[in-house]
Amino acid sequence: MKVGGVEVSVDFGKLALNEAAKRGASYADIRISEILNENLTVKNGEPETVSYSQLRGFGVRVIVDGAWGFAGSVDITKEEIKRCVELAVNIAKASAMLKKGEVVLIKEKAHREKYATSFNKDPFKVPLEEKLKVLVEAGRFLKEFSPSVNVSYAHYRGYRENKLFMSSEGAEISQQITWCGGGISAIAVKGSEVQVRSYPSAFRGDFATSGYEFFESLALMDHAQTVGKELLQLFEAEKCPSGELDLILRGDQLALQIHESCGHPTELDRVLGTEADYAGTSFLTPEKLGNFRYGSEKVNIVADATAPLGLGTFGFDDEGTKAKKVYLIKEGVFVGYQSSRETAAQLGLKESSGGMRADSPLALPIIRMTNINLLPGDYKAEEIIEDTKEGVLMMTNRSWSIDDKRINFQFGTEIGWLIKNGSLEKMVKNPTYMGITPQFWGSCDAVSKDDWKMWGTPNCGKGVPGQVMYVGHGCGTARFKKVHVGLIK
Repeated sequence: MKVGGVEVSVDFGKLALNEAAKRGASYADIRISEILNENLTVKNGEPETVSYSQLRGFGVRVIVDGAWGFAGSVDITKEEIKRCVELAVNIAKASAMLKKGEVVLIKEKAHREKYATSFNKDPFKVPLEEKLKVLVEAGRFLKEFSPSVNVSYAHYRGYRENKLFMSSEGAEISQQITWCGGGISAIAVKGSEVQVRSYPSAFRGDFATSGYEFFESLALMDHAQTVGKELLQLFEAEKCPSGELDLILRGDQLALQIHESCGHPTELDRVLGTEADYAGTSFLTPEKLGNFRYGSEKVNIVADATAPLGLGTFGFDDEGTKAKKVYLIKEGVFVGYQSSRETAAQLGLKESSGGMRADSPLALPIIRMTNINLLPGDYKAEEIIEDTKEGVLMMTNRSWSIDDKRINFQFGTEIGWLIKNGSLEKMVKNPTYMGITPQFWGSCDAVSKDDWKMWGTPNCGKGVPGQVMYVGHGCGTARFKKVHVGLIK
């Protein structure tokens, strides 16, 4: 595997594993990786951020006396590997003095494979000038669209990680993960009112494990006029009605709903209490597994690290577990967790879901979402609208809040449309909705199939110290009956 243009021999990995064994480790693994990040932001048609970063390093995990130890460094040398192994072993021995129980890992085959996400056009070989030209053109068009437009943004991001994983169980895995994407947004001000419109999604756009061809497919300039028009129309639109109405969510908003109210609560480390400080715990306690009614029979949600284009797609996680598709919710029943080898063993599960990932070689892997997908249903998206007598269609997130156990939530979107007798009657502004997670998903009575796609989110935060991970969500359009929208009367 090449790191920084230099071939990294598996001898570095073997050295770490041998040193760990000499110092009494019952298990050890090492990740050696290089991460490339390119971030471009154009504000008001002028480049604001042009950054390229390169991180190289390694991280070593060991189990000694039944407890974990971890250490990492950006200095990939034999001397530094020996030092970090010694440090990790000492940390494990210190941790063992306070352990509540022995660390046990569920069995996983020792894979010896290579994996790479596919692409046609290498994002890191496309000239910077070409990328900036697209962003400048779209950003400048939006800024000049109307005097009311206060600020416009255009974004691009490219990412690549080359990684070697080796374990004392015999695993030897080389991976390359490549993704890219971007988007546009504009903010307008009239008096005391502020409106925002984004494409193809909020949070800097949409991203996929693909090459530069994915960014090209977003066709930012082709959609800039629609963004500008809708942004100005929002000022003339009526406020979102308040009360109980049928709610239809398009994919970009539904993806975040899945992320916050389905993805995070099914992470097993939250349930077991090891993820609490930063983003809370979970209401999905172990006694609910296999018998708790999470949603209607229309709701089928999987964690699928094999989905094409998914931002959570890979070959193997950061403890050598092969990528897989596992059900979290099946026909509305809670049937599975996102887990690690350790947490799976703690709960007596048959296997790890394969979701252990770290955002850098210097970070300890934790349970992270892969691609948390709502499987397609029986409807076409337009059929859901035609079948709705009175409701609101919402898309593109603007704000959200959810409690630490992931039960009570409130979301606001950039734009909405009032539905009357099966047709979109008029645009509404400042649409919001709220709910209680099991009740909300229990009210889901229609899921589309024709507009199902992967949405990429590169900024999921979790852990202390905090880590930012890239995850995906596959979904289309869905309807939820009698949801509280608008203000509380």
